[in-house]
Amino acid sequence: MAPAITLAAEAPTLSAANTGFMLICSALVMLMTPGLAFFYGGMVRVKSTLNMLMMSFISLGIVTILWVLYGFSMAFGTDSGGLVGWNSDWVGLSGIGLTELWDGYTIPVFVFLVFQMMFAVLTPALISGALADRVKFTAWALFIALWATVVYFPVAHWVWGSGGWAFELGVIDFAGGTAVHINAGAAALGVILVIGKRIGFKKDPMRPHSLPLVMLGAALLWFGWFGFNAGSWLGNDDGVGALMFVNTQIATAAAVLGWLAYEKIRHGAFTTLGAASGAVAGLVAITPAGGAVTPLGAIAVGAVSGVLCAMAVGLKYKFGYDDSLDVIGVHLVGGVIGSLLVGLLASGKGQSDVEGLFYGGGLDQFWKQCAGVFGVLAYSLVVSAILAFLLDRTIGMRVSEDDEVAGIDRAEHAETAYDFSGAGGGAAHSTAPAPADRAESKKVDA
Repeated sequence: MAPAITLAAEAPTLSAANTGFMLICSALVMLMTPGLAFFYGGMVRVKSTLNMLMMSFISLGIVTILWVLYGFSMAFGTDSGGLVGWNSDWVGLSGIGLTELWDGYTIPVFVFLVFQMMFAVLTPALISGALADRVKFTAWALFIALWATVVYFPVAHWVWGSGGWAFELGVIDFAGGTAVHINAGAAALGVILVIGKRIGFKKDPMRPHSLPLVMLGAALLWFGWFGFNAGSWLGNDDGVGALMFVNTQIATAAAVLGWLAYEKIRHGAFTTLGAASGAVAGLVAITPAGGAVTPLGAIAVGAVSGVLCAMAVGLKYKFGYDDSLDVIGVHLVGGVIGSLLVGLLASGKGQSDVEGLFYGGGLDQFWKQCAGVFGVLAYSLVVSAILAFLLDRTIGMRVSEDDEVAGIDRAEHAETAYDFSGAGGGAAHSTAPAPADRAESKKVDA
């Protein structure tokens, strides 16, 4: 039955269904930060495991408080010059009514702000993977606070805030290809160019200490990403969120296959690390594009990102920058691929009627995507490098060489990830090595 014709559009009213859906999505996005911690934690050597976990977890504390105090206001308040927002009523989250709706939507402001809070928490945590093994925890915590303030909050306003220059230009970024992934990847590159390489880079083996932990982290990221992507439509009324959900799964699957195919051809094996990395690459690439492309387009986005990101992770050895856990190769490159492919593959039948080159829309949207991609990339790269330089020259960014070699977990956290002290019962009566000794013998890569 067709809806009745009305003379004036009805004002949105609070939807319990959409509100509940968005609260669930917010919880899913929150889960992505611990998932990232496990993903990164398994990829480092034993002696850095806890530090890697903490570099993600601390973002939950720092960025949450900053978001409450002023971050939400900077990102989504009244625009100033297309660069930053501000709303004094939102400072400390004061002046917000319990049932006050986010403008134009059927969910409360509180629900929108907590959903976006989880994005703000996750983004600086992504950077940490590039800095494994060598950064002081205090310096990292201070970097998060400064970077969120002068990079993430303004960039979020550019991309999603009413009046932001990228938003007004018409750059399509459904859930964070520019604001999250290119932003974090460019920041990672800026910081590592300042702080330098790990001791033993390209000389010592630096293999993941726990691939099961990596796979667990990838699975949690994949699971949480459905909330990250589908929730970004802020409701469930017109099917676009469902399209994004479906495209998220499709592109991720295609990227896993693409990465593994490249890996088999290039290196002769299908690896679990490659499967996990391919999944993340596909998730990254579909994030900006999933509301604009068809399911077949999602296969293309995933396959292309899987292959090109697999190729890109090797660039650090060619160019000599030490991106410890391939943040640049996966998040920066994947974000660029997904964002630019919108200009080619947008079907005009998803989130908007914008059509890409392959659907007869010409290159107009592609050039808009380029502006968003390279504007965010350049700003984040330069400002992040400046922040790292200032911190390095004041409090110092890196731990000492002795602490880096001995293990950053003990130096920065006075703990180790695994305690084998109770594993040697009965070993004194055996000629075989004690379990603790066998465990220690497996730590040669640490």
